[in-house]
Amino acid sequence: MSEHSQEPTTAHTKKLLYDTNERVLCFHGPLMYEAKILERQWMENDPEFDGPYYLVHYKGWKRTWDEWVPETRVLRWTESNLRMQQKLKEMYSKRSRETSTEEAKDNEYLLKPEVRLDIPDSLKGLLIDDWENVTKNQQLVSLPRTPTAAEFLDQYRRFKLESKRSQGTEQLLDEVVQGIRDYFNKALGSMLLYRFERHQYASSRKKFANKDAADVYGAEHLLRLFVQMPLLIAQTDMDQDAVSVLIEYMSDIMKYMQKMQRDIFLKEYENAGPEYVSLTNTT
Repeated sequence: MSEHSQEPTTAHTKKLLYDTNERVLCFHGPLMYEAKILERQWMENDPEFDGPYYLVHYKGWKRTWDEWVPETRVLRWTESNLRMQQKLKEMYSKRSRETSTEEAKDNEYLLKPEVRLDIPDSLKGLLIDDWENVTKNQQLVSLPRTPTAAEFLDQYRRFKLESKRSQGTEQLLDEVVQGIRDYFNKALGSMLLYRFERHQYASSRKKFANKDAADVYGAEHLLRLFVQMPLLIAQTDMDQDAVSVLIEYMSDIMKYMQKMQRDIFLKEYENAGPEYVSLTNTT
């Protein structure tokens, strides 16, 4: 990317949030590291890079690790973000230790799975926000969601069928979409909830007794499922070809999630009332 080494003097420069030489935190894999911004640029007319990018140097790392990263991987050097960095380190360190505690289940959403399924950077940021909203800010996803997980999967199915590249694969597409929906319905109550959400879940099962979880919850919890899917797949007897197909489809669905994220993810979570918070803290 040497051709991008000069910072342009365009209107887009105003949209760059971080300054050259600024001390920041930067995602590399599932963790955040201290970094320094060497250069910055708004990328255009490039099939691989689009939008605000920064050339960063990770403190204490060799220069060979310097890399251009999208703005979604960069965070301000603030006390709250430093606490988040430490929390991620603690969660990642627990990965190798088996535990049945609820806290460990909460942390698994942000861990790198055994079967490789890369989470796009922008969606990884949404996972962090989701975790913080629920576990730190004591907020909840409003239910029922619009669109629901089932509606989003149907929307993705229609999108693929309208694509020329999907011709002749309708049956396979239907099987994958239905399979993901089934996984979601089975996993939501046992694997996809933070402790703070469990009372809401119990209430929703009574209120929407005739509906599947995929017809009540939305993209926020569906994204959590994708983090857990490699762990679920590892427990099945699927052959390698079937696993490869499923991973490929899930990666494609997440790309579609990125494309539609402004329309499918909740912009503001709802604040839980004092009674709900009190009930959660006493159980």
